[in-house]
Amino acid sequence: MVKNLKIKLVKLQLKKIYNQKEMNENKIIPFACSYSPQIPELLLQLNISLAISTYQAGKIVMISAKDENALVSLPRTFEKPMGIDVQGDNMVIACKDEVIVLENSRDLAVNYPNSPETYDNLFVPRTTHYTGNVDMHDVKFGKEGIWAINSSFSCLCLVNGNHNFIPKWKPKFITDLVSEDRCHLNGLVMKEGYPRYATALGTEDTHQSWRETIVDGGVLIDIRTDEILFDKLAMPHSPMFYKDELYVLLSATGQLAKLDLKTKTVEIIKELNGFCRGMDIVDDYAFIGMSKLRKNSSTFAKLPFAETANTAGIKIIHLPTKALVGELKYTASVDEIYEVKILKNMKRPNVLNTINKIHKYALSIPEKTFWAKPEQK
Repeated sequence: MVKNLKIKLVKLQLKKIYNQKEMNENKIIPFACSYSPQIPELLLQLNISLAISTYQAGKIVMISAKDENALVSLPRTFEKPMGIDVQGDNMVIACKDEVIVLENSRDLAVNYPNSPETYDNLFVPRTTHYTGNVDMHDVKFGKEGIWAINSSFSCLCLVNGNHNFIPKWKPKFITDLVSEDRCHLNGLVMKEGYPRYATALGTEDTHQSWRETIVDGGVLIDIRTDEILFDKLAMPHSPMFYKDELYVLLSATGQLAKLDLKTKTVEIIKELNGFCRGMDIVDDYAFIGMSKLRKNSSTFAKLPFAETANTAGIKIIHLPTKALVGELKYTASVDEIYEVKILKNMKRPNVLNTINKIHKYALSIPEKTFWAKPEQK
């Protein structure tokens, strides 16, 4: 009887060890990703890091090269982060109901208390503008302040803290300033510090009417003249100028395109074979965000790759050769990406949110910085 009891105990112990091993093997590592082996070396060569926003996960993720063989990711929590812009040492992030302005400090970075001598740049929150829940998308620094695409009210607005937002322009086909997301205005192109072009997913004037023509109802609008320069675009996102040429992502067909403003023609640069949104370009390399489609979305179900777009990550395209030179794929945590922003001359940046109180101890005055000591309880 004792012998049988011992055998049972041994079996139970072995089963416990096996189950624990199985759990460890199946354990999901947050923000784990696979990537092409050349990407770390490319980031080092270009002297850049990346910042992506994933509103689905509620994170801004900094991606940097640890060395020539490995990447390192730093996720920070923000509430529904969308558009990101960087101008000099300033960063702006559009979130669920606020726009946050951050300032970069290299001195604070080097002395970051949690990991000294690790980071070379640190973006610290300095100003929060409370916009209300208006679904801000693209956000840009301009000569008049912070510009944002207000998708809920179908308008372009200024955010300066005097009001929730200041409407400055709306497409001519939008008759009322109401919170109905009528055309899903989303993308903004700046030129010489002023808003110049905007993208929208439709041109109707009723509540969320853009959903009826989501696959091919997109437009590019000249903000100065109110002229629709391009129509029948396949869900345009992330428009931007690079070397005086206008690039855009056609999310519904999974394509990187170039729009010729003179001839009004569309050139397809690359078939990306998935839902693309979020783009930045440096030294002829386009870094493009790819999203996994929501299975329960009636909107996304209309897209041609609805059943196959099952990976989120980043694709890197070399524009002169149109070649795919690298790819990062998330295996956990990230399903949808909105923004991809290149951080130039930053090898290992960090960013603080307003949720963790450590940002309150990062103090700066002209020509000097301090890390204040936490209060002793």
